[in-house]
Amino acid sequence: MSSYSVRPALARDAKAIAEIHVATWQAAYKDLMPDDYLNKMTVAKRQAYWQEAIEYSEPQVLVATDGDRLVGFVGFDRSRDPKTRSTVGEIWAIYVAPEHWGKGVGLLLWDGARDGLKDEGCTQVTMWVLLGNERALQFCEHAAGFKREMPSLKTVDFGSVKLEEIRLKRAVD
Repeated sequence: MSSYSVRPALARDAKAIAEIHVATWQAAYKDLMPDDYLNKMTVAKRQAYWQEAIEYSEPQVLVATDGDRLVGFVGFDRSRDPKTRSTVGEIWAIYVAPEHWGKGVGLLLWDGARDGLKDEGCTQVTMWVLLGNERALQFCEHAAGFKREMPSLKTVDFGSVKLEEIRLKRAVD
């Protein structure tokens, strides 16, 4: 049995985070997004993004490890949605390597992010999820206790496809 732990991301983690980000998108969204869009995602571009995020703590990033290997990450901070109170946080990203899906890594990351949001004075937390991403919706609603916020749909362009995201919300405690 694996022994997972969560810790703050370090600069040296950016490449592994990027690899998980790309692999997870390609696995989770293969039936939702065009192949050409998913195939254009590169580890180099994601690595640059996560390197900067870690350096400037925007968003704050935690990683899940299995021994010395990174297996997931979460980015969280204040909500990016316009006109949101300063006590509302947001999960900007939460991804687990596909071979570790369903093993509790996501909940460990969520717990770490929730503690970080509490420390920042947040009382509510939101996240945006693609409507067709049933695995993510199941995790968010059933395992992590989020509820769909109606009506909060927004349309996002992914190459030649427009998809809808829905905002989920819950109390931090």
